[in-house]
Formats: sequence, structure tokens, C-alpha cells
Amino acid sequence: MEKLYKILAINPGSTSTKIAVYENEQEIFEKTLRHSSEEIDKFENIADQFEFRKDIIESVLGEAGIKLDELDAIVGRGGLLKPIKGGTYTVNDTMVEDLKIGVSGQHASNLGGIIARQMGDELNIPSFIVDPVVVDEMEDVARLSGVPEMPRMSIFHALNQKAIGRKAAQDLGKKYEECNLLIVHMGGGVTVGAHKNGRVIDNTNGLDGEGPFSPERSGGIPVGELFKACYGDKMTKEQIAKRIKGQGGVVAYLGTNDIREVEARISEGDEKAKLVHEAMIYQIAKEIGAYATVLKGDVDAIILTGGIAYSAKVREMIEERVSFIAKVISYPGEDEMSALAGGGLRVLKGEEEALVY
Repeated sequence: MEKLYKILAINPGSTSTKIAVYENEQEIFEKTLRHSSEEIDKFENIADQFEFRKDIIESVLGEAGIKLDELDAIVGRGGLLKPIKGGTYTVNDTMVEDLKIGVSGQHASNLGGIIARQMGDELNIPSFIVDPVVVDEMEDVARLSGVPEMPRMSIFHALNQKAIGRKAAQDLGKKYEECNLLIVHMGGGVTVGAHKNGRVIDNTNGLDGEGPFSPERSGGIPVGELFKACYGDKMTKEQIAKRIKGQGGVVAYLGTNDIREVEARISEGDEKAKLVHEAMIYQIAKEIGAYATVLKGDVDAIILTGGIAYSAKVREMIEERVSFIAKVISYPGEDEMSALAGGGLRVLKGEEEALVY
């Protein structure tokens, strides 16, 4: 009989903490803990929220009858660490320190590893993180941007892209390490990754203005116009930053970041909504075409994932433009919790070796 491993997954967001408990691949408990802005604003730094969030997690698990001493491992969302290759990492002292100081930036996800380590140490069980957004497996040729002082950086939806890559490979009857896949995560931001034999050898930086525009992000924009905006007097530094991330893309054109609302407007005859919607899809498809060259045309499948992949209209319009490259497969949504638990489970089962940060 297969041994059952019980794993707690922790995924902190800016105003929430998602937790889930798994017995091997089976989810047995899940809850999203909401935090008010008043509660969060009490803390000067993100790392200072650690005890507050940990206490709530333990309290909710206790109320649900989850016995902490029955857990075999705790897996936290990986935060903004130094660039690392993909995989499952044991949370060590160096990682905790980098998460606390925000070595690559401050984000609530930094708390995932910190909380996992503390709870794991108290229970005398291992703590891990899995495929953080800073996963960097890019080939050297992909790093050059054209300006030596501004190298291309790897920041993308690594956790979901890697998890979906493994699932797609399994459905194709192969191992992830045997496949060449183009994976497109479509959410508030859009990232495209070229997965070659288990490594993401190139990907769009979905945080800082690369690739297609998305519901909330500008994507790549004309450099000359950006230069003028930066040195003109019409926009402040903060306004430009928000146009790149948060208030760019679809929301800048249409005042909404909800693709369902955009498609409802289209069905009511809104021509501007139709144009913006088509332009976003056009850019996504164009990026898929560009990334097909990274894999030299040897593509097992093009994978569409993320929340926008629920839209049949989006899927059909992308497929119409890129199906000549490879078959298009959709895995709508994202399941970060099972991806976190899955990384820990592979280590516990001995299928994968935990990496050292």
C-alpha cells in the first residue's frame, strides 16, 4: 500500500493567505484567510507579518481538526529570492535571511518560506519552497538585450508553468524532461515560456514590461515613446510605473481588467472593446511565434493556461493564428496549491532531490 504523506501548502498574498492540506495528491482541506488593510498596515515591513500570519494559520488548522503533528512537510510559496533554477528547495538559513531582507524585492510571497521554515522547525519536519517567480534557466544568448547595462531578467509564472508543463507531458505520454513546450500563462499578466527538456530556456518578463500586453500590464512598449514620457513633463515616475504594471494593457484602454466584461461589451457591439481584445490576442500569438524560433520549430505542444484560458473566444482566436506551429492544448486556471504540495511530495517520495539555495 502506498504511503500517505500529509503536506501543508502556504501561499501568502498581499491581503490573504491561502492554505491547503494534502494527503499525497488529494486535497483534504483548503481555505483562504483574508486580512484587512487595518491588520496589514500595522506592520512596517512584510517580514514583520510573519508571526501574525503564522498564528492565524495554526488557529484555523486547529479549528478544522488538522493535527500539526501528523504533517510530514510544509511547503511555502517561493518569494523574490536571487535567481535560481527550477525545482523544490529546502528552506535554509540563507534563504530565510534573503526573504526577510527582500534581496530581490518585497512581496507577500516572501513570507511563504519564512512561515514554512518556522513551523517545520517547531514540528521537526522539512520545509520547502517550489519554483518561485525568480526561476532562471535562460540560456546566455537570451540574456542580452542590446544594452549591456540592461540585461534581460527572468521573472515569470514559474510555479504554474512548470506544474502545467509536467501535467501536459504526462497527458502526451512523455516525461516533462523529454518535451519541448510553449507555455502561455494568461492572467493579470501574460508570460510565455519556451520549455526545452525540463528547462525554461527563455521567457518573457511579465513583471517589467516584456511580451504581450495583458489585462493589467503594458507588455513591451515603443522604447522611444517611453523615453519621451520619462523625460517629459506629462507623466510622473509613479504614473509611468503604474502604466507598465497595474494600470497598463486592457484596463488602460477600457477601464476594466476583466476579460469576461470585455467580451460582454463585444457581444453588445462595442467596437473599441473588440479591437483591444483582438490586439491582446494578436500580441500573444505573435509572441508564441517568436518563441517557436527559440525551440527551432520543434514544439510538442502549445499550452494555454491561467484564468483567461477559460475564455473559449480567446482560445479559438489564438489557435487560429498558431496551430500551424503545433497542436494547442488548454489547461484553464491555475492550481498553485497543488503545485506547491506536488513539489514537496516528489521529494518525500524520492522522485526528486531537494535543491540547496
